[in-house]
Amino acid sequence: MSRTAQSIEEVVTSGLCIGCGLCEAVSNGIAKMTMTDYGSLRPTPLNAFTPTQQAQLLASCPGVTVEPRAEAGMQLDAIWGSYCDMRYAWAGDAGIRYRSATGGVLTALGVHLLRTGKASFILHVGPVPDQPMRSRWNLDETPEQVIANSNSRYGPTAPLAGLLAALKRAEPFAIIAKPCDLSAVYRYSKTDARVDQLCVARLTMVCGGQSRLKKSQDLLQEFGIDEGELTLYRHRGYGNPGPARIETKDGRAFEKSYLELWAAESGWQLETRCKLCPDALGEAADVATADVWPGGSPTGEDAGFNGIIVRSNAGKSLVADAADAGELVLGDTISTDQFDHFQPHQLRKKIALAARYEGLDRAGLPVIDAPGLRLEQLGQRITEEDRNREVEGTVRRVKEGHISESPIFLKP
Repeated sequence: MSRTAQSIEEVVTSGLCIGCGLCEAVSNGIAKMTMTDYGSLRPTPLNAFTPTQQAQLLASCPGVTVEPRAEAGMQLDAIWGSYCDMRYAWAGDAGIRYRSATGGVLTALGVHLLRTGKASFILHVGPVPDQPMRSRWNLDETPEQVIANSNSRYGPTAPLAGLLAALKRAEPFAIIAKPCDLSAVYRYSKTDARVDQLCVARLTMVCGGQSRLKKSQDLLQEFGIDEGELTLYRHRGYGNPGPARIETKDGRAFEKSYLELWAAESGWQLETRCKLCPDALGEAADVATADVWPGGSPTGEDAGFNGIIVRSNAGKSLVADAADAGELVLGDTISTDQFDHFQPHQLRKKIALAARYEGLDRAGLPVIDAPGLRLEQLGQRITEEDRNREVEGTVRRVKEGHISESPIFLKP
């Protein structure tokens, strides 16, 4: 029988931590999210938790268990999970659509929630003002703040370090975060009733994986720039997909196209857990948004179009209200087969996960429990040869030291 990690320390050392930040929140800041020498955020010290905190964290941690937040009455697809609507959408405001990643749907929904008073603030991430290559959590109260913090953050983010600060305000709020973060929020809600009482919308992107900081550091090195020189580090946006752009204190600017930046998968510097993620599609969200490039990659720039997956009645109402207000534009419906074509890498990973978990188990490492995410069912879609290749490849990577972590924490 496979097993899950028995401590937060084991989550981290087994390569299953994504650095969501919940450890910092639950420990009241004692376990700070700290950058490691390989460019990931991890809680430190790893043994800072009381028995009660450890139990609460293990029940919520996306390195232990990931679970969909499915509502009755939704349609169900084995790959894409439960939903009531799938379609093209984009921000009604041309400026938001242009500057945001893809079509600006998440930013538009956040702005709509604030303008209508349905949320008092948005918990999400944005660049650190004096370290723009790095990210921090924010409780943004105005549409202007949300817009300023739009754009994808291709690097370590820990939005849930701010979750308890959000809950302590005792005001309605929304969260925009990664699918793994929202799984943690859902699991945490089972031990803290304030989440369901106060969180009016849970919004996410279909996630291609979180890069370590080294991905951004490599780009600086390519241009011969020190991080201390930066005034801007934008990963994409200002077009769809838009270029990565760097600006320095002495007025220099550098750009690299999306296709150039992500040309070689070997250079993506993805977190280990991302390669083992049972839900990159946001099954704990009210609304998930995705890139919708045929074949999974852009061929050039366009005006910006999201594919949205509406997963709850709350999400359905939010999308309809934002569209009625002109803050969101809804396009044609999208089928699950079309999403398979738009996101082929997600399809491949999801059907390979059962075999990868078998490899972890054979190598003596814990796995992520994924009740309701249909991994065994999907694992039957691959051939025996491919399954054996995934199992053996995972065992080999464990033996070669590519999965386990021994983090060295850098000075904050």
